[in-house]
Amino acid sequence: MLRMRNYWVYSAGLAVVWAIALSLAVIIRGFDKAQPYFLVFLGFLIGWASTTIARYVYPPPEKWNTGHRPQ
Repeated sequence: MLRMRNYWVYSAGLAVVWAIALSLAVIIRGFDKAQPYFLVFLGFLIGWASTTIARYVYPPPEKWNTGHRPQ
């Protein structure tokens, strides 16, 4: 299961959930009344892009990547 603990797998899962949620919002409420959901999704995308950039610009220290704690 550790193989599936990956940032890109998590991102793909979130994309699927957002697609389902936005589809249901449009089906249930109609496109005009579902606009707030799209605004929330846009805000989420801005935050997700920001954290993705931060992961590459500021990677964690090497001691956190090894899985060993200093003693």
